Amino acid sequence: MDMSPEEAERLVRSWLASERIEIREQDDPRAEMHLLVKYPQGKNGHMFAVVIPKNRDLLAISSMTRVDEGQQESMRGLMKTDEEEWKTWMHECRMQLIASGVDWGIHLGHSGKERPGPLQAFNVSEPLWFDGLTKNEMMQNLRSLWLAKLGVIHEIKYTFGAGTGSPGPVDDWKNKKDSRQRTGRPSSPQPTEIQADESMSFGEDFDPTDWL
Repeated sequence: MDMSPEEAERLVRSWLASERIEIREQDDPRAEMHLLVKYPQGKNGHMFAVVIPKNRDLLAISSMTRVDEGQQESMRGLMKTDEEEWKTWMHECRMQLIASGVDWGIHLGHSGKERPGPLQAFNVSEPLWFDGLTKNEMMQNLRSLWLAKLGVIHEIKYTFGAGTGSPGPVDDWKNKKDSRQRTGRPSSPQPTEIQADESMSFGEDFDPTDWL
């Protein structure tokens, strides 16, 4: 028997409540349900969007992280002093995200028509179709996305320091009208910004809002 969006929403809400996961309702005309949830619980939790898009039989879970302003400045320094080392670091980040098994996207700093860096933001995302929707699958997806985020965050902090505590700029969002280039899927408007104190998919610019 096919699961309806209403039934999927009821189940997702009950599973989140049973795990005592903090949620925030989001007003989204494109979605049957759009929640921000904190996972895992506690001070080290990250914010994830949990969305049932309209006219789709799936649950999309995603999270966006902006890179700290100070860390971006350190990246620019490496780009100037050792361009090959910067390219190697970015390659390793991409390979790490590919190995994580999740969908991912990166936002790199612009220089004219090129996007050499620094790394300004990245997102991770996973779709879960209704015919495979269980509490275990949903929670395991959250866990996989959280670990994928942590891997990149720790690589950034290890190489470029803890930063200043202020989120850096994201050129793709400032220039979203001109940033339609895609390797995998077409670009969507700036996503709802999910801030965490941490301060890459189908191509270089995959965006989880493409599921909507």
